[in-house]
Amino acid sequence: MDLRSGRAFWPLTNGLMHTYPPLLDHEQADVLVIGAGITGALLADALSAAGLDTVVLDRRDAGFGSTSASTALLQYEIDTNLVDLSAMIGQPDAERAYALCRDAIDRVRDLTAGLPDDCGFRARGSLYYASRRRDARLLREEHAARTRAGLTVEYLDARDLKARFGIDAPAALYSTDGAEVDPYRLAQHLLQRALGRGARVYDRTTVTRLDEDRRLFTAHTDRGARVQARWVVVATGYEAETFLGRRLAQLKNSYALATEPIAQTDGEPWPEGCLIWETARPYLYARTTADGRVVVGGEDDAHHNPARRDRALAAKQRRLERRLERLLPHLKPEVAFAWAGTFGETKDGLAYIGPKAPGERLLFALGYGGNGITYSVQAARLLTACIQGHAEDDLRIFRLDR
Repeated sequence: MDLRSGRAFWPLTNGLMHTYPPLLDHEQADVLVIGAGITGALLADALSAAGLDTVVLDRRDAGFGSTSASTALLQYEIDTNLVDLSAMIGQPDAERAYALCRDAIDRVRDLTAGLPDDCGFRARGSLYYASRRRDARLLREEHAARTRAGLTVEYLDARDLKARFGIDAPAALYSTDGAEVDPYRLAQHLLQRALGRGARVYDRTTVTRLDEDRRLFTAHTDRGARVQARWVVVATGYEAETFLGRRLAQLKNSYALATEPIAQTDGEPWPEGCLIWETARPYLYARTTADGRVVVGGEDDAHHNPARRDRALAAKQRRLERRLERLLPHLKPEVAFAWAGTFGETKDGLAYIGPKAPGERLLFALGYGGNGITYSVQAARLLTACIQGHAEDDLRIFRLDR
């Protein structure tokens, strides 16, 4: 699948940080991870840290799929509001899902602390504003639900929102628990750390067939070499149906742009430089970068084919520019990069993590939706524990057969 269009910001600003060879000789390992984007990198890091012999394969250059198109807003808020998710799966599981996403932000901070640089990680607040007047009541209910769940969140009425952030909207929720990161850089550093522990990473190698017997999987590749492993983890995102046999998510396109650095006297393009998103679906979202750029995205539409997505990019860019101007009129941005990426949206906004069926050794780490990275952090933790023989109850929330 052609997963992105245009000039994605992260690979261009970082350059080709590291290169990996194709698989030319047979390999054996405890675990084969299929996919070398941010999800596969998190898994490789966690598995190798646990002492598991790990091989990673990717059909592209590592990190050049969906990871390169991610805008990497790290939020505990799930695309489905806590009130609505509680109605879908029950309050305890909904609150636990939110808590896991909150915990994942701290885990990313701790990961970057042990890497050669901070990968652009910065703690940020998260501002969730009402797109329409009637959404103010929705935010009141959401505020109450999150407070009951033990999450720290503040309700802002229109006057407070305008005074504090300069945004004209009926209301907003503000949380201090959020962050931003460079997903491509993070993935590359994690893969390098896994290599240092003995893992092997191969890209430009496609798995064409996966066979299983009582003891081992055998992954056959387009280069003739194969990998045998006791466990396989599929971290191929929206291409996972190749191994799953069915589609778990509705495919959509999201469009994004990054501006040139914006000079500000206080160092931030807007107060506190918080993450910004809205109650409308699909929603507009915005963040900053370490060098003072603004990244804004949204304008989602149904995915049909890459050619159609390519043709839509210029018009979507103009719409994003106009919407950013209406939201934050004091900015005078100059667009430097614009791109589009395909992503998957689930009915409940939750990821799919775990085996296809109980007891199977073919596992999936599919961090769909706007919380892809935070879900993938938890997937790395949960699946490593599963492989080690002590599966955690949290897997039940993300099971594939729900």
